[in-house]
Amino acid sequence: MTSTHTSKIHPAARMHAAEVRAGKLGRREFLTRATALGVSTAAAYGLIGLTAPSKARAETPRRGGTLRMQMDIRAQKDPRTWDWSELANECRGWLEYLVEYQRDGSLEPRLLESWEANEDATEYTLNIRQGVMWNNGDPLTAEDIAFNFRRWCDGTVEGNSMAARMTALMDAETRQARDDAIEVVDEHTLRLHLSSPDIAMIVNTADYPAAVMHPSFPGGNPVNTPIGTGPYLPVSRETGIGMVIERNPDHTWWDEGNGAWLDRIEFVDLGTDPSAWLSAAESGEVDILYQTVGDFIDLFDAIGMVRTEAVTASTICVRFNQNNAPYDDVNVRRALQMAVDNEVVLELGYNDLGEVAEDHHVSPLHPEYAEVPRRPFDPAQARAMIEEAGLGDHEFELISVDDSWQAATCDAVAAQIRDAGINIRRTILPGATFWNDWANYPFSATEWNMRPLGVQVLALAYRTGEAWNETAMSNEEFDTLLSQALSIADADERRVLMERLQTILLEEGVMVQPYWRSLFRHARPHVKGAEMHPTFEVHFLRYWLDA
Repeated sequence: MTSTHTSKIHPAARMHAAEVRAGKLGRREFLTRATALGVSTAAAYGLIGLTAPSKARAETPRRGGTLRMQMDIRAQKDPRTWDWSELANECRGWLEYLVEYQRDGSLEPRLLESWEANEDATEYTLNIRQGVMWNNGDPLTAEDIAFNFRRWCDGTVEGNSMAARMTALMDAETRQARDDAIEVVDEHTLRLHLSSPDIAMIVNTADYPAAVMHPSFPGGNPVNTPIGTGPYLPVSRETGIGMVIERNPDHTWWDEGNGAWLDRIEFVDLGTDPSAWLSAAESGEVDILYQTVGDFIDLFDAIGMVRTEAVTASTICVRFNQNNAPYDDVNVRRALQMAVDNEVVLELGYNDLGEVAEDHHVSPLHPEYAEVPRRPFDPAQARAMIEEAGLGDHEFELISVDDSWQAATCDAVAAQIRDAGINIRRTILPGATFWNDWANYPFSATEWNMRPLGVQVLALAYRTGEAWNETAMSNEEFDTLLSQALSIADADERRVLMERLQTILLEEGVMVQPYWRSLFRHARPHVKGAEMHPTFEVHFLRYWLDA
């Protein structure tokens, strides 16, 4: 890779650097914000008096070999509607991104060479990397990227969560990109004209549904039409079984010499029982795990696999869908919340491998996080409120997937609700069943990945009508304040609005969000460069195998 972001320093980046020096903003959050505005990683580190870590490798990567990775292989679909990281990871061999989120919180340019934001973040100039070719022989152009932005803006496509990230480019009535929003300046320059400031615009293009597609892409399963800019191609795939990709001998990758060391990657679906993963690792069937959970973390240590950990704001939300009775009653939702002690859920559901959360889905890792009073834990009051709602004899049902840690978390939530004298039953569904309807269950749990900014999470999950709004929450005050918060670069100013946004989520009794997860991955000692990523991205283009 021959170039990075622009060296121009955006004034908001200088402001954020002052916040770091004053102890108001963490380094990770600063790097995300500064690089999202187009400041190079090296310049961003320099603004806070540090030197960017060297990317020089202690060892020279060895080319060749096959990596076998345990990972769920779920039913594929149009990338803009991807709702699980695994769907993206299996396609990263040929589908690439404009930018890439790094473990230190910075954004690295990929198909973009650089970008700049104007002072109020209403205009972004994107410089498309030159010399990049699609694997069908077409050159990558600004018009190709414009095609992707227009696809992402199409709010009429069911499940298209990218539309939630692109609202500043969209016409609210047509739910399409505005005519004046996306300007092709020349063959390698694109300019975005936002209707209102949006500090998350570039960060959002690093999220996993933002894979860049060729203009000929017909929609549907990208494995069936694998035109991309990356160095691999799919060889075989079977949902629930596995997938194989191999290096494409007929395509010269634009970043040749800086990755794609492996000849072949095999993804192996071993189901949701970690004991099956352990058996496969012990017998040499897999080299690396997608993630390691619970008691099995120590067990994988014991068999000689190498553990890596990521600092993250990933979580699980045990949420109520407000379109379903009796969860349309705020007092019922708040009662069920009050029956649950989040500290107990962290201990029983996730082996204390994380931090207690506060039921509003904004993490202390997010720069705009505000301290607000926690909701009370009061089982007696919870039971009284359920009786007052006329549901003393009602049997609630909590649904979860059969992943061990998610099932254990929901078991802990249900046990406490039961201890409060409230009738509840547990339903555990196999993944293939659960994932088909995950957004619509009346009372269920969903795993949520980290996003670098709190406003990103709220816009995806709780704004009225969005594809990933599994709670069916609709609150006009919340939507208005969130739009304002997305336009504010200053974390302190944004925190004033965030305090109210978090409070609304608590007042509405939207969910039990018990903890922030620590993430772990194990790999055999000969697997190099495969550290756990805070957003579950599998950057196997950088992985290699020691002899």
